[in-house]
Amino acid sequence: MSRIGVIEKNSATVEQAELLEAIEVKLGMIPNFLKVFANSPSALRAFLGLHSISEEGSLDPQTRERIALAVAQQNACQYCVSAHTAIGRKAGLSGSEIEANRAGTSEDAKAASAVKFARALVEHNGEVTNAELQEVRDSGFSDSDVVEIITHVGMNVLTNILGKASRVKIDFPSVDLELSH
Repeated sequence: MSRIGVIEKNSATVEQAELLEAIEVKLGMIPNFLKVFANSPSALRAFLGLHSISEEGSLDPQTRERIALAVAQQNACQYCVSAHTAIGRKAGLSGSEIEANRAGTSEDAKAASAVKFARALVEHNGEVTNAELQEVRDSGFSDSDVVEIITHVGMNVLTNILGKASRVKIDFPSVDLELSH
């Protein structure tokens, strides 16, 4: 049971209902973590605005999901690991790639540098070294891409914190946080 209220459309204010309806039209469902966000329509709108980078940025959908999986695992957010495992599969990630991402790497060399950089950002609260920054650039990521990686990390840390603080019910196939090695 969620420790923070889950807003359902039938009990929502007009503003909450409009936001939830727009999400449902777009996704075909309303994930529970967005129902928690809906407690504050302002917070939900801010998150949705930030999340728009997922549709217009330069990073490919697979790399975005790789980053989300790595950060969710690093932050031990079972809701987010479960959600991004399902979304990652839809984006074309294999089971072995998802495992690699959760472990902090990738089967793809360029993507591995993005995942490694994302994890360094989380581990050091943004205080990455010149070498870490150069490594991601040497892998073919531009400064624009680096800013997008940082933005994805920030967005995922936000959802990890919300998922963990609320203990919202997982509404995706549940994935255990324990990695199989």
